[in-house]
Amino acid sequence: MKEKEIFAVLRLQKTKFIGDILAKKLIATVGSAEQIFAEKKHTLQKIHGIGSLVIENLLDDSTCFLAEKELQYINKKNIQYRYFLDENYPKNLQHCIDAPILLFQEGAIDVSNPRILSIVGTRSMTSYGRNFCENLIRELSPYNPIIVSGFAYGVDICAHKVAIENNLQTLAVLAHGLEKVYPKMHKKYIHQVNKNGGFMTEFFHDEEPLRENFLKRNRIVAGISQATIIIESAGKGGSLVTADIANSYDRDVFAVPGKISDVMSRGCNNLIRYNKAHLLQSADDIVKLLNWDLPIKPQKAKQQKLFVELNEIEQKIYDFLLVNNQQLLDIIAVETQIPIYQLAPILLQMELKGVVKPLPGKLFELI
Repeated sequence: MKEKEIFAVLRLQKTKFIGDILAKKLIATVGSAEQIFAEKKHTLQKIHGIGSLVIENLLDDSTCFLAEKELQYINKKNIQYRYFLDENYPKNLQHCIDAPILLFQEGAIDVSNPRILSIVGTRSMTSYGRNFCENLIRELSPYNPIIVSGFAYGVDICAHKVAIENNLQTLAVLAHGLEKVYPKMHKKYIHQVNKNGGFMTEFFHDEEPLRENFLKRNRIVAGISQATIIIESAGKGGSLVTADIANSYDRDVFAVPGKISDVMSRGCNNLIRYNKAHLLQSADDIVKLLNWDLPIKPQKAKQQKLFVELNEIEQKIYDFLLVNNQQLLDIIAVETQIPIYQLAPILLQMELKGVVKPLPGKLFELI
């Protein structure tokens, strides 16, 4: 990405009242992050969902200082980043409409492996939960999964450590910037995690671990993985929020059952009871449900024969989906350079022709 564009993306991240969904909509409509700040006020006002308060904040030059400061840090520290429209952006996360537009990372993270598991749970882990976590990851190690967690106390750090012990890549998703360490006593694990995977965050390097950041972090943990595993949880807790988010993304959720009298099993038991999670008793449950016992076969691109006529714009959309499989409406708009207000009715016509089908979360794919 050109430096002017990454600078504009950083500005966009620091603009008040601009969340990830609205940011993607703006980029898709005007063509790039840089163009958003070059666009005239009356043009921006025509975009649905963009009010005077949003425009006022977009035109606030104070975000330039914050973006410039972060860009200097990125260049000085050689920080890697993943933009939501780039090839290196995690594919699972790309399908989540509210995923971050930009992720920063440290370490040698390779998310091309489709077998990605998020393992989360209580910070007050019991020996029962610890033993289960250790045995589970050890039994899964022949399948070489990536283990994702939040680098917190309890289940999180246990999952990271056991992954490292079994020579598996582990990814720690942070609720703060890369220059901060939380909890501080986990500083001793940073080198090991970087050596066996790394850290990822959406927050600027000096961002503190604020309470609301942990809730935002949970959607990355849930979205980046193929499935989320809850080892232990009380009746309320962040891991249950992560499970709810994973369910909203149509991802599989597994929960480890426990005694009905155990406080730290109450959350897991309720997930199972209300059909919000699969019962998890051993690694075999994951292997069978996720079809890991079947070999991974590379897909060959095939030219589908159509029995309907497509106009030039429809053919452009078809060709894009043929190569890129399922894609978000916003991404289709950006990559094909078709504004969303034009793209939506075109996709509807293609749906009626039996060429594409809509999926949950504003996703589309070829039939």
